[in-house]
Amino acid sequence: MADTNTIDFVLYRYTPSLAAAIAFTAIFGILSLLHLYRVLHHRTYFFIPFLLGLIFETVGYLARIFSHYSPKSLTPYIIQTMLILVAPPLFAASIYMTLGRLITRLHAESTSLVPVRWLTKVFVVGDIVSFVLQCGGGGYMSAGTQSAMTTGSHIVIGGLAIQLLFFGFFVIVASVFHVRVVRNHHHHHHHHQHTPIPAKTGRYSWTDMMWGLYIACGLILVRSVYRVVEFVEGNDGFIMRREYLLYVFDGVLMALTGVVVGVVFPG
Repeated sequence: MADTNTIDFVLYRYTPSLAAAIAFTAIFGILSLLHLYRVLHHRTYFFIPFLLGLIFETVGYLARIFSHYSPKSLTPYIIQTMLILVAPPLFAASIYMTLGRLITRLHAESTSLVPVRWLTKVFVVGDIVSFVLQCGGGGYMSAGTQSAMTTGSHIVIGGLAIQLLFFGFFVIVASVFHVRVVRNHHHHHHHHQHTPIPAKTGRYSWTDMMWGLYIACGLILVRSVYRVVEFVEGNDGFIMRREYLLYVFDGVLMALTGVVVGVVFPG
């Protein structure tokens, strides 16, 4: 449990589970290989950030295996903290680019709340800011002192807040696009609603892809809220004392995101 000196700070408030770390290293490793095949075989290079996110998750959970054997070792702690924390912004970057490509494929630029030429740029810039803040905050926290943990946590919370803000706005933009295209179809009997969007892993209508996008966004949003609460509570908070919450609200949700994107989104 916690060390009892003047400051109450420890790397872990439990011994990391070996079985869970191995299981999620394997899960994200398999997902990484599947997405690597898709990126290379189908040349979907805009999904490279998503692939990198899966690799980050894999290495992050691999580091937790080492932490099981050496819970007071700083290096694996830093690796797992940083990589698991910053993987979702990489997922988000590919999701942002997917919506822009879908709008262009449907010739539905007029239905977008944000001009398509700016759509990806605006959200990816926000994503980069969030990513940098979370990296910086995580790196600051890894100094291993109470003051560094406090300052780093505040920086991470700022990064997560920006991620939530941009991601929430993105869901609004996606929803408005969805509603407007459906409305145009009903009014003008436009053919787009029933035209499948070619996907190398199958053939899906644009609405299937939109629902896949909503599911992926929802999973990432829930995970981000969990992370905000975790860092607001601090090192000795309820969440950081219970390892299973990391797997339920981060590991499982991000693995499901990898599955949903792999199945529904275009190859």
